[in-house]
Amino acid sequence: MSAHNRFQHWDSVYRTRESDTVSWFQPEPTVTLELVELLGIPHEAAVIDVGGSASRLVDHLLVADYTDLTVLDLSPAALAESQTRLGDAAGVEWIAQDLLTWQPDRLYDLWHDRAVLHVLSGEDVTTYRELLKRSVAPGGCVILGTFAPDGPEQCSGLPVTRHGTAELTRFLAPTFDVVEERHELHTTPSGTSQSFAWVAARRLSH
Repeated sequence: MSAHNRFQHWDSVYRTRESDTVSWFQPEPTVTLELVELLGIPHEAAVIDVGGSASRLVDHLLVADYTDLTVLDLSPAALAESQTRLGDAAGVEWIAQDLLTWQPDRLYDLWHDRAVLHVLSGEDVTTYRELLKRSVAPGGCVILGTFAPDGPEQCSGLPVTRHGTAELTRFLAPTFDVVEERHELHTTPSGTSQSFAWVAARRLSH
């Protein structure tokens, strides 16, 4: 999918639907918050949520006193909703750009992605991996969540590439060492279950 088509698709989703009705909505991102605690991410760490859209993760991190937060999404409509919900929340940087063409100007201590990687395929996966390696600071961490092998075959009408924790581990190697694996059954607002695979990893010193 071209950058223009990606923008048109995802921005349309947030312009035409309430954010708490989309299948990926979570009032509380429990698995992510548990993995943040397990990794021991300090409150002053630079944290980025890629594909964060109108996710409530940033709300929970602010409540937990994280002070250096960035949310990136290609949909201005999604980010505008979060900005309106939170007001002028200190410490949040909002970036309305396509992740695959974005050029970061800093390093991050934690990269969080729930459900971006699984909508990518082919060369876009390679682009994502290289961006991840350029963006995470030495000793930094990554949390990845994707549809598991028994999860849905589509997301918002688009085909996905499902991953198990073994595939995610290989995707991150050899730059990152996986320290925790999780499986989650996410209940959508409509009441269906979606199977997710999660890994938390730390960047190796070498």
